[in-house]
Amino acid sequence: MTVEGQVGGQGGTLVRVIGAVVFIVALFMAGMGITNSAPRVWFIPTVGPYPSEIIRPLFLACSIFIVLATKGFTLWFREHRPALAWLGFAIDAALIAAAFWTFWRYYVDVSEIESGLFDFTLIHPVTALIGCFCFIVICWKAWGAPLAICGIVALVYLFTGEYWPWIFETAPIVFLETSEDLWFNLNDGVLGTIMGILIFTVFPFVLLGTMLEQTGGGRSLIKIAFHLTRRFRGGPAHAAIVASALFGTMSGGAVTNVVATGVITIPMIKRRGFSPAFAGGVEATASSAGQIMPPIMGAAALVMADFTGISYLTIIVAALIPALAYYSSLIASVIFEARRLGVEAAPEVDDDELAVDRQDYINMIMIIVPVAVVVVSLLKGFSPAGAGMLAMYTVIVLSFLNPEIRANPFRIIMALARGAETHASLLMAIGVVGIIVAVLGATGLPNDFAQVVGQATGTQLFITLIIAALAALMLSMGMPTLPAYLTIVLILGPSMQSLGLAMLTAHLFVFYYGVASSITPPVAVAAYAAASISGAPPLTTAVYAMRIGLVKFMVPFIFAYYPVLLLVPEGGADFELTAFLSILARLLVIIYLVSSAVIAFDCRRLPVWEIVVRLALPVGMLYVDPVVHWPVTALALAYLVWHGVRFRRQPALQPQAETP
Repeated sequence: MTVEGQVGGQGGTLVRVIGAVVFIVALFMAGMGITNSAPRVWFIPTVGPYPSEIIRPLFLACSIFIVLATKGFTLWFREHRPALAWLGFAIDAALIAAAFWTFWRYYVDVSEIESGLFDFTLIHPVTALIGCFCFIVICWKAWGAPLAICGIVALVYLFTGEYWPWIFETAPIVFLETSEDLWFNLNDGVLGTIMGILIFTVFPFVLLGTMLEQTGGGRSLIKIAFHLTRRFRGGPAHAAIVASALFGTMSGGAVTNVVATGVITIPMIKRRGFSPAFAGGVEATASSAGQIMPPIMGAAALVMADFTGISYLTIIVAALIPALAYYSSLIASVIFEARRLGVEAAPEVDDDELAVDRQDYINMIMIIVPVAVVVVSLLKGFSPAGAGMLAMYTVIVLSFLNPEIRANPFRIIMALARGAETHASLLMAIGVVGIIVAVLGATGLPNDFAQVVGQATGTQLFITLIIAALAALMLSMGMPTLPAYLTIVLILGPSMQSLGLAMLTAHLFVFYYGVASSITPPVAVAAYAAASISGAPPLTTAVYAMRIGLVKFMVPFIFAYYPVLLLVPEGGADFELTAFLSILARLLVIIYLVSSAVIAFDCRRLPVWEIVVRLALPVGMLYVDPVVHWPVTALALAYLVWHGVRFRRQPALQPQAETP
C-alpha cells in the first residue's frame, strides 16, 4: 500500500516530504560522496563524513518515525477501530519515544564501550532489550509475522540457550554482557556491520531506483520493450520479461516490480490470448528475478560486496551468465506456451497508450546514462555509495528532459520521499536480522551447525546444497530478500564453504534461493501480487510461476558444480574457455528441454513419457564426468532432432484450458 493510501490528503504528503528532507540531510552527513581511491567529486554536496555512532542512530530514528507515520498503529486503529484511534497514537508515540531513548544511549555509550574502558550497569541490557523490542514490533507491523517471530525466537534462545538440547546448548550467559552483544557494538550488534551496509552503501541505490520509477523512465522502458518484441509470438509476455529484468535490477523488490510493470503488462498478455494465470505467472517470475540481474541487482550486490569483501564489479560479472540463462528460459517458456495456444505475432500495438513516441526514447536516457555512470564510476575507483550518488544526481538532472517533470518539479521530491519510505521499512527488517546476527555471534551456533552438517553429509556437497536450498526457501517465505539472504548465509555459509564451495559461490547460491522464495507456494508473495492484477486464483498463479521459473531452482546447482560459469576466480575456478563453452552449450540444451517440459509442448503436445525424458536428461548432462555428460548430451540432441523431424508439420493447437 502506498503512503498516499495510508495517510490521506495533505498530511500524507507532508509526512513524505519531511521524510525525504530528513533522509537527504542524513545522507549528506554520512559523507556518501567519499570514494575508495578516487578524489571526492566537487558537485556531491557532502558535509560529512560524521562518525558512524551518529549516523546510524540518526538514520534509524528517521526510519522509525516514517514507518510509524505511514504504517503505524494510529492508522490501523483509525481504519478498523475509529473509537480507539487515541490508543494507536499512544502506542506509536511510546514506540518512538522508546526507540529515540535507546538510540541516544547508543550514541552516548558505544564509543567508550568499544574502547574497553567501560563498566556495564543494569541500564545497558535494559536499553538493548527495549531497542530490540521496538524493532520486532515495528518490523511485525511493516513486514508481517515471519521475520519478527524469528527475532523473538533468537532472543529467547540467547537467554535460555543453556537449557536447549544437542548442538543448541550454550554456555550460561552474563546478563550485563548481553547488552554489548545485542546493542552497544559497531560490528555484530543490531546497529552493527549489516545495518551500516544498508545505511552507508544501499541507500543511494534505493533512491536511484525510485527516481527511475517515478520520473518517467520506468513507463517508457515498458513501452519500448513492447515495441521491440511486438513481432514475436509472445509479444507482451516477452516485453514483460525484458521490462521486468531491466526495471527489477534497479527497484530490487519483487512485489514492487510486479505492481509497477504488471499493471501494464498483464492485461496486454491476457489480451494476446494467454490465460490469466500464465500472464500473472510470467510477470511474477520475471519480476522476482530482477534482483539477480546485473548491474544493480536491487542493491544485493552492494550488500554482498561489503559482507564478503569481494569487489562489486566482480560480483556483477559473476552474476551475469546465470541471470541471462534464467531469463533465456523464461523467453523459451513463453515461446512454447504461444505454440501450445496457437498465438501468432501481432506487429501492430493494439493500445494507444503503449505507442512509442519521441519522448519515450528521450526518457530512456534516464535509464541508460545512470547505469553507465555506476559502472564507469566503479571502474574509476569510486566506492559503490559514491557511484550510486553520482547516478542519482544524474537522474535528477536528466529528469528535466521529461516535460511532466518540468511542469511539476515537486515530483522529484515525492520520488525521493518514496525512496526514503522504502529504505525506512527495509531498515526495520534489517534491525531484526541484526538481532539474529548478534545471537548467532554470541552463541557460536553457525560453527556448531557446520560441524554437524559436515558429519551428517560427509563430503557430499549435493546433500549440503539441498539442505541450504530448502532452508533458504523456507526461511525466506514472506521475508524481504536481503534479510533472508543474510540470515541463511550466516547459518549455512560455513557448512557450504567447508565442503570446498568458494565464498562467492555460496553467497550467490543462497541469494538465488532467497529470490526464488517469492514465487514458491504457499507464500509466493510476487505471484499473489500478480494474481491480484490478472484476476486468476493466487495459488494457480503461484504454481504457474514456479513451473515457468523452474530453471531458477536449477541454476544455483549448476554454477556450484561448474563455477567457471561465474567467469571470475572468486567463484572457485579459474576461467578456462573450453570448460566454459562446454557447460554453456549444455546449458542451452538444458534450457530448451526444461522450458518445453514445464509447458508440456514443443512441436506437439508432449505426452507424459516425453516430459519425464526432458526433465531426466538434464541430470545426466550436468554430471561432472565427461564420460557421462557428453553421451547424454548427444542422446538429448538426437532426441530433439527426432522430435522436430517427426512432428514439425503438426498444426498449432487451439487455446486450451489452463492446466497448472
